Amino acid sequence: MARIFINGFGRIGRTMLRAWASGGWPGVEIVGINDIADADLCAHLFAYDSVFGPYPGQADLVGGTLIIDGHSVPFHQTSDVSTLDLKGVDLLLECTGKADTRDVARRGIDAGAGRVLISGPSGAADLTVVLGANDQLLADQQIVSNASCTTNALAPLVRLIDDTWGLQTGWMTTIHCYTGSQPTIDAPRGDMMRSRAAGLSMVPTTTSAQRLLNEVLPDIAGRIEAAAVRVPVASVSAVDLTVTLGRPVALDEVHDVLRQQSGVIGHTDKPLVSSDLRARPESLIVSLPETRVTAGGLVRVFGWYDNEWGFSCRMLDVAQMMTT
Repeated sequence: MARIFINGFGRIGRTMLRAWASGGWPGVEIVGINDIADADLCAHLFAYDSVFGPYPGQADLVGGTLIIDGHSVPFHQTSDVSTLDLKGVDLLLECTGKADTRDVARRGIDAGAGRVLISGPSGAADLTVVLGANDQLLADQQIVSNASCTTNALAPLVRLIDDTWGLQTGWMTTIHCYTGSQPTIDAPRGDMMRSRAAGLSMVPTTTSAQRLLNEVLPDIAGRIEAAAVRVPVASVSAVDLTVTLGRPVALDEVHDVLRQQSGVIGHTDKPLVSSDLRARPESLIVSLPETRVTAGGLVRVFGWYDNEWGFSCRMLDVAQMMTT
């Protein structure tokens, strides 16, 4: 049984714990949590979630221990996880969003944990891995980044397209729900557009997925450009990818290939909207009714992804791979 410690109990930390508690990772045991916020508040935010609803099981904080359906998870409160004794922990899930430097990224290892998996892009990582895209490179690296939610949605699709037909060039727009980096009212955030109220406007912005895609799939580096539009919804985002291929394809052929996928890439034949995809575990759920092939050879693939739940499931998948 792999012993896993969560450092940072924000959106991804809490969602990972919910996903883990729902089953599906029998080889993983969550043995501790660390966050600087008040423990009672963290427990309350786990039990009552505005996106996913009340926790369906039993969740209580008892004497500094979070008890989830009878499973005891000690709760720590330190700003520097290296001050904890993590000997016997196989993997630290670094979910603070602050592991940008090697010194910070390796604090879990300094505390005694065997390895670190970061829940976001990080230049401090030995490898950036995306399941379904480049996970064959995962070996004995000490510090690994799980990339971003959008990269997890995009990279497996791009690899599938390139392996199947050959990808010449393309454009991706992620239609992304608002995040904690945006203000709820107009307030300075460095970027003029991201400084606007997140719930009131569609906000054009950049995405790290383009840079990370080039890192994860260097064979297609430079062939896809990307941008983002933040929209006023709290969960579930979308990838809108248009590409030119190495040979002409028919719509039925594209549908057949997409229907054969399972696990990381899912699909739906139904006319769904974003809220219908909440808490789906796949990295991307392709909407087949939105797939198009033009007479000129352009192929458009549109897919949904729960940027919190799906990404958290990939964190747990990669954590299991790193500890077995």
